[in-house]
Amino acid sequence: MLMEKRIFLMGKRMLWIWFTVLVISAASGCGLEKMDEQKLEDLSYTILEEKEIPQEFLAIIEEKKEQIFKLTYTDEENLYIAVGYGVQQTGGYSISVNQCYLTENAIYFDTTLIGPSKGEQVNDAKSYPYLVIKTKYLEKNVVFE
Repeated sequence: MLMEKRIFLMGKRMLWIWFTVLVISAASGCGLEKMDEQKLEDLSYTILEEKEIPQEFLAIIEEKKEQIFKLTYTDEENLYIAVGYGVQQTGGYSISVNQCYLTENAIYFDTTLIGPSKGEQVNDAKSYPYLVIKTKYLEKNVVFE
């Protein structure tokens, strides 16, 4: 009886090892696309004002604005990319776009939150800085940096 139990446990362990090897093999080559970060071209884009953002997308942004978010939205003609930096304790924040470029596999989008400068008069009310850009629709993933 003890020998049968030991063989059973060894069998379970071997099964687990084979399963793990199979998963690692699948993840390392089969089905995972290598991301190529080499820039092909800068993408042209427009920074949108709130009134220019599609209403459906704006509603999603409003729901998520208290937390940091990174979102995309498409109307099949345009691609909208949004990044939000969550709740800030004062006003005076802005966001700069560092890069927006195309690679073989993806669109790379990089922004920076810029805080109020020293001595700048700011509103003491909480703010929710976010930025939305519009670019041409491309069937590619967006990588936020």
